Amino acid sequence: MLLRQLFDAASSTYTYILADERSREAVLIDPVFEQFTRDSALIRELGLRLLYTLDTHVHADHVTAAWLHKRAHGSRIVISKRSGTTNADRLIEAGEVIEFGSGGLTVRATPGHTAGCVTYVSHDETMAFTGDALLIRGAGRTDFQQGDAAMLYRSIVGQIFTLPDACYLYPAHDYAGRTLTTTAEERAFNPRVGGEANERDFTGFMENLNLPHPKQIDIAVPANLRCGRPEKDDLHAPATWGPVYMTYAGIPEIDPTWVAEHRSKLTILDVRETDELCGSERKIEGSIHVPLGALRSRIDEVPRDVPVIPVCRSGRRSAQATVILREKGIKECANLAGGMLKWHALGLPVV
Repeated sequence: MLLRQLFDAASSTYTYILADERSREAVLIDPVFEQFTRDSALIRELGLRLLYTLDTHVHADHVTAAWLHKRAHGSRIVISKRSGTTNADRLIEAGEVIEFGSGGLTVRATPGHTAGCVTYVSHDETMAFTGDALLIRGAGRTDFQQGDAAMLYRSIVGQIFTLPDACYLYPAHDYAGRTLTTTAEERAFNPRVGGEANERDFTGFMENLNLPHPKQIDIAVPANLRCGRPEKDDLHAPATWGPVYMTYAGIPEIDPTWVAEHRSKLTILDVRETDELCGSERKIEGSIHVPLGALRSRIDEVPRDVPVIPVCRSGRRSAQATVILREKGIKECANLAGGMLKWHALGLPVV
């Protein structure tokens, strides 16, 4: 099983990609709206087929990216039947199984932070994704969104602490740089619900936290009740001039074959050094030459009336050229994926 843990610093949210390595079928747990481009790029680069986005609950501190991933990947939106949401494709209840490849996740109802909180548990019970129900040495607050401290205590003790001792627990948030824990650790050391704590101890602790409301609650909750569908569905729209995609590093790239077919309507910007073009190296017909080191000072030589495609030997220097172009206000640009090495490998025309 392939597992990737991703982090959104603004909301301290963990997002998880879980995939079957053989079939490449995948699920994405608790995706963040602002991290859609990053997560989508990683899914593509790893060669995964995203079947589902799974939200553990209706979040109050960030907006889910479920709708964006559905639009981009055709994935289905999954959330608890008790969440009160619209636009979901599958409303789940306790005991249901989310299947992907040879693996799957079983749903355990863990309400208390919100009425619709669930925990997703792997088939072999070696890992569980607890959302905000159980955090590392903590637990999700219970003072809004149908929160109920007594109910959360029973959820943790009855549904999460009954997992095997060695089961890895992956929360939806952490505010101190911690990444994962185990059932045994939390059962022993969690200061709110571990050790000899009983329900009265837990509820007394939770009812006296005196925390400020999340800064994004007025935006996040209404948006998440729509499963992240924007009121104006024009955000993260793809480039209209060509099939541009974002890499996991945040670089817009484009396929060489498409560029070859449309090069008369593009500016090909060769950023290799002059000596590289004086030998046996060939170039794309009609390209202009500005070495990467001179690009900032010679930016006015780059036409702005058509999209710009930077190119170099391998695609590495031209990736930086793409960053520079965007910094200088040329937004319709994309790095030539793989550079001239891939161009030659595909047998595309050169002069």
